[in-house]
Amino acid sequence: MHDCPAEAFSRILRRRRAIYPAQYDSDRPIPAELVTELLEDANQAPTHRHTEPWRFVVFHGPASRRRLGEWLAEWYRTHTSADAFSEKKYEKTLRKPLLSGCVLAIAMQRDPQARVPEWEELAAVACAVENLWLSATARGLGGYWSTPPSIHDLAAWLQLPEGQRCVGLFYLGWPREGMWPEGKRSPVEEKVTWFEE
Repeated sequence: MHDCPAEAFSRILRRRRAIYPAQYDSDRPIPAELVTELLEDANQAPTHRHTEPWRFVVFHGPASRRRLGEWLAEWYRTHTSADAFSEKKYEKTLRKPLLSGCVLAIAMQRDPQARVPEWEELAAVACAVENLWLSATARGLGGYWSTPPSIHDLAAWLQLPEGQRCVGLFYLGWPREGMWPEGKRSPVEEKVTWFEE
């Protein structure tokens, strides 16, 4: 099967970067059908014993994203001491979901039988997110995986079922012109040891 040339795949993979909501064109919506396509790609992640532990809660419309922003901002207000509180950070937290075309809450469903270690379930979820991120990159969409301090309380607000926990928020949006950053990676040779014999 050669319908995905290796060179094209490598270009997409090496182009993937964290692109933040402040860099998005907030007036350009993301069609629901496109979000579904990204989630279909996420669903193809590797999974030990076929537990498929990834779960997503989609905040697509403006009203849902506004509710998410309000909850995140209020959590920040109520969990920050008066001397550490920043009105600027509060406003940024409030606006971040609205600057995005879509926000996904990322959750992990623990295998009820605990057939695999929890770290393998988390690794599978991370693989699903990477699939989604690469798919978004291929379509020109920017993405950003955030793990806010409110993450543990977020699960309760989302009313996640028993056995699920929230592991982050994924922001999606169309980057404005010139907002796609260059990659910064140290040479792979510094991270690899070879044994030939």
